[in-house]
Amino acid sequence: MLLAACGGGGGGSSAPAASGQLTLTGCVIAANATACQATIGWTASQATSPRVVLGPTTLATSASGTLQAAVGGERITVTLFDGPVRLDERTVVGTCVAASWWNGAQCAPFAVRTTERAATAFVEGASPVTLEVVVYRPFAPGPHPVVLFHHGSTGNGDDPSLFRITFESRAVARHFTARGWMVVFPQRRGRGASDGTYDEGFEPDRSRYSCLQGPALAGVARALEDADAALAHVSGMAGVDATRILSGGQSRGGILAIAHAGLRRQSFVGAINFVGGWIGEGCADAVPVNRSTFVRGAPFPAETLWQYGLNDPFYSVAHSRANFDAFAAAGGKGRFAVHDRGGTLNGHFLLDDPALWESEMDAYLARLANP
Repeated sequence: MLLAACGGGGGGSSAPAASGQLTLTGCVIAANATACQATIGWTASQATSPRVVLGPTTLATSASGTLQAAVGGERITVTLFDGPVRLDERTVVGTCVAASWWNGAQCAPFAVRTTERAATAFVEGASPVTLEVVVYRPFAPGPHPVVLFHHGSTGNGDDPSLFRITFESRAVARHFTARGWMVVFPQRRGRGASDGTYDEGFEPDRSRYSCLQGPALAGVARALEDADAALAHVSGMAGVDATRILSGGQSRGGILAIAHAGLRRQSFVGAINFVGGWIGEGCADAVPVNRSTFVRGAPFPAETLWQYGLNDPFYSVAHSRANFDAFAAAGGKGRFAVHDRGGTLNGHFLLDDPALWESEMDAYLARLANP
């Protein structure tokens, strides 16, 4: 492949090399649809034969422009060429609308998604505080058992723009609704579209989460108040079997799920913890904060399930297993499982790989049904 031409004698210089850049924006595929329109933009400089290719198809031959192209739910490559020379290459994919999943051909609905407001006893600035609650209901009629699944933090807590992103896990929702469970994702105060101030253990200037035991444990106490409000809301929802509620969560939500089950042990049939912890083990107070919070769950009488991933930058397997051992020594019951996402993939995002944890989860649900 010819990349450049050398100038001849007589002091001539080479022509400037061609360069280019792609800008891709994905799109949302509607329920039962096979594709959506992604936006593809590009600019090529010093290119004599520019060409934009989507998979095997040439879309354009101009030096710059923007167009829309149909993409499905599988990643497809977009390449910007100048003749045979590749200037830039990226991938684009369509994302299925909420409560649907890509089945290889289209976005197939798997549940009914709604949002609700949970009343609380909290008041801020003389105004009552309500919490955003995202609900996934199976298509079959109820009453349904329920998974109350709590969100985590936002990394180091140093990007306030992340606080207002509503958390929900399509992998969790699809897994449980397929098995007849309703799944509820409550957003704690100041998170997602919930009212109130997000205050779960920050530095005094709110620049990031605090690593100190005092603020961190005060944040745990505040989160448990929100978990109580969410539990009260779920228990009164239509179509719910309030005798079969499962406490669950990821990261801060995972440790919260275990602690909440110990605090409200008569309300839950089980508890599931994905990569749980309150502050990363890089914090000097990580051991006392995380261990004491997990031990709060030890009075829960039924089995719990703890699932962790290798290569987790917040909680190593050794740190998390030591937390589990402390929980067990205090009387807690449970199973500790470790999964490998492979390569350099971040183990803290284990939730995104249901193929790794689904069989462990199904076995746990079977044990709960037949203790």
